[in-house]
Amino acid sequence: MIARVFPRQTKATPTDDYAFVGEPHLFTPDDITEVHVSVTFTWDLPEAERLARIWRRIAPVKIGGPATGMRGEEFIPGLYLKPGYVITSRGCPGRCWFCHVPKREGNIRELPIMAGRNVLDDNLLATSENHIRNVFKMLNSQKGEILLTGGLEAARLKPWHVEALKEIRPKRVFFAYDTPDDLAPLETAIQLFREAKYGNRNNLHCYVLIGYPGDTFAAAEHRLQTVVRLDMCPMAMLYRDGQNEPTPEWRRFQGAWVRPAAIFASSRDRNYLIDKEAEILW
Repeated sequence: MIARVFPRQTKATPTDDYAFVGEPHLFTPDDITEVHVSVTFTWDLPEAERLARIWRRIAPVKIGGPATGMRGEEFIPGLYLKPGYVITSRGCPGRCWFCHVPKREGNIRELPIMAGRNVLDDNLLATSENHIRNVFKMLNSQKGEILLTGGLEAARLKPWHVEALKEIRPKRVFFAYDTPDDLAPLETAIQLFREAKYGNRNNLHCYVLIGYPGDTFAAAEHRLQTVVRLDMCPMAMLYRDGQNEPTPEWRRFQGAWVRPAAIFASSRDRNYLIDKEAEILW
């Protein structure tokens, strides 16, 4: 049997008897013949290497995952992601300066569509219309909450996409506001939702990249507030280059923009204490 080992626990981490977070434990099965250490984030690579040394006492070890630059191939439900999470395509035709997906995965590649309720594709809307329609058809047949946390590219959104989402009624759909040229397509996408009389801050969320080289707290605040004015829920994503750790000030700033209830409950009089000088941003 293959044991899958993860440096950290996330909502997507499998929980079966052959999935482990960290080191072997007292009840580790004795029929493990191979160990796969799966690493999603580059900053977890040192921990992954440490775990690999320990798990070699159990069985031969391989280290893989997005953080290693390994290209993803066939998607097997439940193997490296908890059941319910699904990937129906890999890659992206875009060339965003901060994104490693095109370098790792190449252009868009459609995969066989497996059943799931949370789609994590790199860029689902870059796939063919037939593939997208089949993904929506699959989602429409699922029971329970539907999410598209992999994100949808606003510039590719079309009216029929919105109508299909309106039929599926996902709990959350994510877009992105990473660079200045994302804003106009985002505004157009929101207009499509308004015309369809569907969608608001409860189910339309938007990743907002913050803390990248040259970014400022004031500029990040402006982008996040722009998303709020579009009646979407912003989700601050802190830039990390795999080498330099974000500062405590940026971490604190991000922390205030990842809890929807807090964002909207006190958005009119919210102040951010960035450092000892107490720079007031709002």
